[in-house]
Amino acid sequence: MDKKGPEKKARLLAALDKGMVMIHLDARRPGVIVPPALRTESHLRLNLSYRFDPPDLTVGEWGVRCTLSFSGSRFTVAVPWSALFAITSHVTKEFWMYPDDMPAELIQQTMVTTKAPMPEPVAEQPAAPVERPRAVLREVARQEPEESAEPPVAPVEAEGPKDDPPTPRRGHLRLVK
Repeated sequence: MDKKGPEKKARLLAALDKGMVMIHLDARRPGVIVPPALRTESHLRLNLSYRFDPPDLTVGEWGVRCTLSFSGSRFTVAVPWSALFAITSHVTKEFWMYPDDMPAELIQQTMVTTKAPMPEPVAEQPAAPVERPRAVLREVARQEPEESAEPPVAPVEAEGPKDDPPTPRRGHLRLVK
């Protein structure tokens, strides 16, 4: 067994218990069995999950074996621990990397893309929250009613006892269960 095998196995099993997991592997390594079209991939990503209801998912001392679907066709893959160089949990967004097992070209790619000088670390202070208006308000000119020569008319009340309370109005909100 690969010296990091027990750690990889424990992390993979813990991540699988939470949900879907992506394993990153070098398909060119000895012992890797994948569909012929993928055998030359230096960074092959495979999704594993108990929700796929795999009939033969095995995470053992040697590595991972499982029947997966590739373009609608089923294929039994085998990945030794030495070929697996990263594990990503889709659920928790955790990512575990094993740089010792990464393909050389991937390491070189990361060196080229991060060749720009790194900025000096600055002690970060929490930024003050920016207060933004919730809505744009504008002033509306108030229109005064035109004065007429006639005095205002008092509303006519319906005949009946004055002590009757107004009938309750039904509210516009209702409880939906």
